[in-house]
Amino acid sequence: MTGGVDTDLGTGGMEGVAAGSAAAEASSDSDPERLPAIAGRLTELGVHDLALIDRVRIAFEPGLNVLTGETGAGKSLLIDALGLAVGARADSSLVRHGSEAARVEALFDRLPEPLICAREVSVAGRSTARIDDEAVTAARLSDVAGRLVEIHGQHDQQRLLDERWQRELLDSFGRLERERAAMAAAVEAWRKNQAALAELALDPRELTRRLELQEHQAAEIAGARLRAGEAAELVARLAAAQHGETIARGSVEIHEALAGEGSGAREVTAGAAQRARELARLDDRYGPVAERLLGLAAELEDAAAEARDLAETVEHDPAALARMEERLSSIYLLERKYGEDETAVIAYGEKAALESSRLRDLDVSRESRQAEAARLLVEVAAAGRDLTSARTAAAGRLASAVEATLGGLGFRQTKFQVAVAHRPAGPAEPAVESDGERLAFDASGLDSVAFLIAPNPGEPARPLARIASGGELSRVALAIKQILAEADRTPTLVFDEIDSGIGGRGAEPVGRSLWELARTHQVLCVTHLGQIAAYADAQFRIEKRQRDGRTVTEVRRVEGSERVVELAQMLAGAEGGAAARASAEELLERADAWRRATEGR
Repeated sequence: MTGGVDTDLGTGGMEGVAAGSAAAEASSDSDPERLPAIAGRLTELGVHDLALIDRVRIAFEPGLNVLTGETGAGKSLLIDALGLAVGARADSSLVRHGSEAARVEALFDRLPEPLICAREVSVAGRSTARIDDEAVTAARLSDVAGRLVEIHGQHDQQRLLDERWQRELLDSFGRLERERAAMAAAVEAWRKNQAALAELALDPRELTRRLELQEHQAAEIAGARLRAGEAAELVARLAAAQHGETIARGSVEIHEALAGEGSGAREVTAGAAQRARELARLDDRYGPVAERLLGLAAELEDAAAEARDLAETVEHDPAALARMEERLSSIYLLERKYGEDETAVIAYGEKAALESSRLRDLDVSRESRQAEAARLLVEVAAAGRDLTSARTAAAGRLASAVEATLGGLGFRQTKFQVAVAHRPAGPAEPAVESDGERLAFDASGLDSVAFLIAPNPGEPARPLARIASGGELSRVALAIKQILAEADRTPTLVFDEIDSGIGGRGAEPVGRSLWELARTHQVLCVTHLGQIAAYADAQFRIEKRQRDGRTVTEVRRVEGSERVVELAQMLAGAEGGAAARASAEELLERADAWRRATEGR
């Protein structure tokens, strides 16, 4: 293939492209006729086993790239392939017959280094995605690469008929992010308050029932005067009481053995300590021994006293034991009802007390929330009025800009308006008051927005959805996109069938508009009209051929005399002859002259 198109997707193809892209960018600095590189633009697209496409790789230019060729050859299929590469939904029916999987690769010159995105779809429906050879989800692929490409098809032109989308376009044109954010924040605060108010809207009988329950639970737990660890202590004491006689007798034996008169270990040890102190007067080495023995005597005395005291704590009184068992039973009952231990039961009681207090103050809270709702509605109304005012100002500017751009697209007498109107609220709909009217609102504001067009002089402007033809709609969409281009940071814009419904005379202004748009964005455009293709910075012919008994789609960049032939066939078909060729040459000359004049302004 020639002119930046290659049908070989061999190993390392896209990695090699990255180096080639860098070299191309370096050379563009020294070539004044080349457009400056746009960070993030699409430099190459590789497609393998996708429908009629066997193997194709296309190197795109920074400016206006047009894809031309006969109907059904696969022009829109390349746009679908690009969509897959940037995260669009996968469709296994696109896998080429006889192949296991389709693969798409896209190279972008994102700074500081190129970005390679790949997508593979198996015939079984499994989809895999990669970014710079790292496996990612399709959602992640869309988040990263989807920001670099915006695809406009006929569906997107139909979306222009949706008045909600028209409102979004107006806000984007007017750069009303601050006003939109203020409105959204005001509405969100009002909604949160409404949710809290709804929780306070209890039936009086339900309120009484819940209040009595919470108060009972709080009182029951508070009255028990629980202490953390109390149950464990009672269990230990009751266990000890079961062996009270044995414990008492053993304690006496311990005390006698340690502190008994005459034969107790304490007296024996004390005597030994006294003897060691006497020896220490003769030999200093016995001093430490005496000190240790005195310490042992004191320890033995303490141990004997502790054994005696412990014996006294063992319950012998049957009434006391019954009280302990009753207390333990009460604690276990509370734990079965309110928590796994004393700490949990105490926390439950505190929570019940707080809830009962809240329920008792419910009327006060409700009144406070209602007052807050009224205050927040005032803020919603104020934010809505600010947004309406900003929209109204932006609407005039957008209408003038679209009307002027449509003039350049061949609609010189067309009138275009952007109507901004308040939305009256229904009887049960939340509303704000403004100049005696009840106005509906949501996070997007108080307004409805409608694009109105009057294609013919003397006729009233009517909604775009009611009177726009396919050609008019295509040109309005292009005009709006061109106007919004300054605020749009998407590097690559793709237009599929932008010429739908446009005749030959209206096509050339569209080609000029696309070329102007391509001064700030890379543009890819599928077209059937030579009047549009003549303004391309790079033109690619897509055609079907027979290869080894199979139909395949091939892509070829056409330049020089080949481009003249391609334009002639677009103008008059394959049998156009010399007249069509002359018309094609005239188109190219006229396009070149217009571009030079435009660049010279």
